[in-house]
Amino acid sequence: MAGATRSRLVRSDTTATDAVAALSVGVASVLFALGLAAMFELIALTGTLAGVPTLTLLGILLVVQGGAVVAFGVGSRLGLVETNPRPDAGAVAAVAFALLWFVVGGVVASQALGLGLAGWLPAAVLTGAVAFAVTVLPREDVGSTAPAGAVAVLAGLAFLGGLVVPDSVWDLGWEQTASLTAEFMVPVLTVFCALLTGWAAAKAYGGFGARGRRVGAYLLIYLNAGAIVSVLFALVAFTLFKGLPGLFRGLAFGAGVGPDSTIALFGLRLTISWPVSWPFVMNGVGLLNDVNGVLPAIVGTFWLVVGAVLFAVPLGVGAAVFLTEYAERGRFTQVVEVATNGLWSTPSIVFGLFGFAFLIPRFGNGKSLLAGMLTLGFMLLPLVVITSREAMLAVPDEYRDASAALGVTKWQTIRSVVLPAALPGVVTGVILGVGRIAGETAPILLTMAGGVFVPGSQTADVIGGFTFTTAPPFVSNPELLQATSALPYQLYALITAGVGASGNVGNPDQFRWATALVLLAVVLSFYAVGIATRYYFRRKLSYE
Repeated sequence: MAGATRSRLVRSDTTATDAVAALSVGVASVLFALGLAAMFELIALTGTLAGVPTLTLLGILLVVQGGAVVAFGVGSRLGLVETNPRPDAGAVAAVAFALLWFVVGGVVASQALGLGLAGWLPAAVLTGAVAFAVTVLPREDVGSTAPAGAVAVLAGLAFLGGLVVPDSVWDLGWEQTASLTAEFMVPVLTVFCALLTGWAAAKAYGGFGARGRRVGAYLLIYLNAGAIVSVLFALVAFTLFKGLPGLFRGLAFGAGVGPDSTIALFGLRLTISWPVSWPFVMNGVGLLNDVNGVLPAIVGTFWLVVGAVLFAVPLGVGAAVFLTEYAERGRFTQVVEVATNGLWSTPSIVFGLFGFAFLIPRFGNGKSLLAGMLTLGFMLLPLVVITSREAMLAVPDEYRDASAALGVTKWQTIRSVVLPAALPGVVTGVILGVGRIAGETAPILLTMAGGVFVPGSQTADVIGGFTFTTAPPFVSNPELLQATSALPYQLYALITAGVGASGNVGNPDQFRWATALVLLAVVLSFYAVGIATRYYFRRKLSYE
């Protein structure tokens, strides 16, 4: 159409003001990343970045970012920028900015000006009231940008003016000795200002109004999600960096370098020599070992999780089937829901005390692998019930009705329709539960842990320990009634209790971090198996 015009809602080109707002959002993201890096000591406040002192660079970026945000709001109010703001920024933003500037006013009055309670409290109230008025009285463009940008400018000027230096310390004035250091406060303040000004810049980029609020919310969500992922990767990377030297100590490849293993096959005993020697994961503890390892703890952790899953999953899924498909909705099911939710939120030490007081006396009055399995199984059971029940309730009733219309019995419908459709959700619950119980220390400490440094010859041989008897229950396994070690307990003893600070364990610090790395790898391995299983069943359902 020759006479058609393009409105702001449908145009796809980028104006200069959009580019400036987008650049401001980018600067906020950079500040956010730098603040996180400083918080985790990836960059030093006493060092330099691109030839500029770190604190100076952060101050410059904060001043530029805050000034750009304020300028954009003022430009919108003067009509220099095309926006669609609301009459005011809203009561929520006004209260938030009032509280923020109350803190800022109090900190400046007490720390910079040295005023006492009679001086800083009125100053804090005054600045909070001014921030509330500046937010709620003008239009949204000014009310959303001016208080946010002013905080960033003030923080940047404090960095540039020498009010905050890398060795600054602020005494909190509590009865106990406590203080805040610049190494902590500068990163926190940088991250906070980045989030605040990034939100304001994103609102400006969206033209304020409903679209601006939505864009601002998206930015906060993306930055926080990025921070969560970054912290996760930083944790894993830090553990890798600290644990790899100890983990690979003594690693060797070649014919005959590994330990000899004896395997019974069709009545014959075969001796196999491994072509790899990895002492840390193949050895236990011995006086003659060049490198001590954690093999008994790895095996103990594995059997703990396997035993807990074999105990909890059938019971939990069966209970969920009964509650969902057979039991009528009433007081009984409500009580069960409350009980399972309460059990899942129960602290692990309580489960440990239950195992110590109830299970151990019934298994020979001694700590044992079986007691640990059952204790962790009871911890896992509530989550399996909850997630399995929710997964089954999510299966559409049309599936059940269609199966019943074909003359299929109720149990066949559950077995062939409901359970396969709910299986990905059930597996998800098991994954979450395994992630919790695999790293628990308190229940293991009270029910199973028999020692920290266990020789490799005492590794739990659960499969080979089964023997048939002539008396009920006609099968026994002494290995299940023996105390053993596990990675969480061993790591606790190495770090907290100070075990392993001396002796034939190599570098104690390397030994501890390598143990933490192995524990992390074991837990992530269980996660990987669970995720792969869930993905398999989802694909199978989609093909069917």
